[in-house]
Amino acid sequence: MQPTGDAYGGLIPEFFRFGPMQDHFLGRSTNAMGPKTPVLGCECGQWGCWPLMARITATADFVTWDAFEQPHREARGCVAFGPFLFDRHQYDGALRALSAAIGSDIDDTRA
Repeated sequence: MQPTGDAYGGLIPEFFRFGPMQDHFLGRSTNAMGPKTPVLGCECGQWGCWPLMARITATADFVTWDAFEQPHREARGCVAFGPFLFDRHQYDGALRALSAAIGSDIDDTRA
């Protein structure tokens, strides 16, 4: 996958209420665009404009991001992108830090 230009930006919680970061980044926050989770948004700041969606699967030991897609350009394949495997302990720590930085409450229970 080789997006051209500055196609992607971060997710901006003030623009859309994703819910607790723990839920969002464990794939449980919304079904706004199907079962996948937006992990990047458009450079304009709106995630729905040009999202990068991923399936997020969590186990006791790992979190996996895979099955990436750009739903507005289905012909643009993301098959070779990922999967990305994260250590669950480190991932949960990053979620706690993110939550603290944006002032969001998280629930430390696991899926």
